Amino acid sequence: MIICKKISAVRDIVKEQRGQGRSIALVPTMGYLHEGHLTLVAEARKSGAFVVMSIFVNPLQFGPNEDFARYPRDLERDAKKAEGAGVDLIFNPEVEEMYPTKNLTHVEVDELGDSLCGASRPGHFRGVTTVVSKLFHIVQPDRAYFGQKDYQQYLIICQMVKDLNFPIEVIGVPIVREEDGLALSSRNIYLSPEQRAEALVLQRSLGEAENWLRQGERSALTIEERIKELIRNESSGEIDYVEIRSAENLHRIEQIEGKIFIALAVRFGPTRLIDNKVLEGM
Repeated sequence: MIICKKISAVRDIVKEQRGQGRSIALVPTMGYLHEGHLTLVAEARKSGAFVVMSIFVNPLQFGPNEDFARYPRDLERDAKKAEGAGVDLIFNPEVEEMYPTKNLTHVEVDELGDSLCGASRPGHFRGVTTVVSKLFHIVQPDRAYFGQKDYQQYLIICQMVKDLNFPIEVIGVPIVREEDGLALSSRNIYLSPEQRAEALVLQRSLGEAENWLRQGERSALTIEERIKELIRNESSGEIDYVEIRSAENLHRIEQIEGKIFIALAVRFGPTRLIDNKVLEGM
């Protein structure tokens, strides 16, 4: 496995691999790898591609009071996990390599990024789409893999690729969970034992929502309020949002039909966790 810090080195290696007839797969991450990231790698390897993983904590997607400075970083640990999973190249640039001067150009996807995490974290998705577009230009992958725990982000990336004519297939990979149901996240390490136990209410509440739907409830507002009540009754979590939206375009819905996206964001202490469930044919 190769570790590159420089854009020019990545481009040279990718060019060489293409000359050998290899396709290129990209797995963008911010590091502190867990099984969810490694599942993305496993999916990428199925195609026989040369697998590039980016590990870059992107300052553009963090707000002024968020956890950029303390976001977990451990390249040695990550490199061992990545190599074991079959990554061929890690691109781990310094901030100065990605943003050598003040960035005056940004990529922004309207509408899809205005709600949910976009409303709670202004500028977050602009930072995501800007850095992902840079990674796409640097690596020029044939396919890119994104976890659907960040389902809103996945839809936004798909829209960006479509609108800007990137010749890239975006592949969404389902949420990977711990044995007890907690969605895997690099931020889970921030949780105290008590907070981690309480955080299981997220997955439980999504399961209850599916049960209510299967029992015939079709009011989005009713289910949202029931989820909020369950979270408040069973945890000390501070709810950021609980919303049901169209899984196709994130539009608000009143009566549930077709493919839907149930989205949650809840703070346990200073740690903000997200989770979701996509359901179809209710």
